[in-house]
Amino acid sequence: MKQPDTDELCRRCGKGSETIQHITAACEQLAATEYVKRHDGLAKIIHQKLAETAELIDDKSPYYKYKPASVLGNANFKLYWNRSILTDKTIHFNRSDITFMNKKTKKPFLIDIAVPNTHNLAKTITDKQNKSQELANEMCAVWKQKAAQVIPTVISSTAVIPQSLSQSLTRLNLHPNTYIQPQKSVILGTCSNVRNFLNYK
Repeated sequence: MKQPDTDELCRRCGKGSETIQHITAACEQLAATEYVKRHDGLAKIIHQKLAETAELIDDKSPYYKYKPASVLGNANFKLYWNRSILTDKTIHFNRSDITFMNKKTKKPFLIDIAVPNTHNLAKTITDKQNKSQELANEMCAVWKQKAAQVIPTVISSTAVIPQSLSQSLTRLNLHPNTYIQPQKSVILGTCSNVRNFLNYK
């Protein structure tokens, strides 16, 4: 959409080349605002589904109106939204997007959400797994848990779903079709971001 005589740098951040991949998931100016909204939209759906499955909420509001509580709990489960985990030693990454604890089995889940570009899917999943593993180990030691599992929940900015997502949903005891709403949320978020970007002057 740019004129031939203009440079190819991004009109927002002025750093990367203004490609569709840059706009959808790599512009620094969008990282703290638009990308966060899209990320949180995906995270809210997973949080709501877990809360419903664990009977922590009765509200059946549409996912786009859902507002996660910081902490939800009952006799069997505890669900945290974007909360730091207290540990004995300092851990650089001590906060998961969602922490889901089963009080009976003592096997908590550390759920990390991400919406990268498609070509970065595999790398993002690996990075999320490695990034949270130290926290999972420390959580077992300090909180007396049997085994903490890291669950990367990743959908690309164009709504491509990695094979590992179905495995993640199964480990969380969620229905296999749970990916449909997150996929819709991500693609709507990306379309909105691109539309706003191209209208930016």
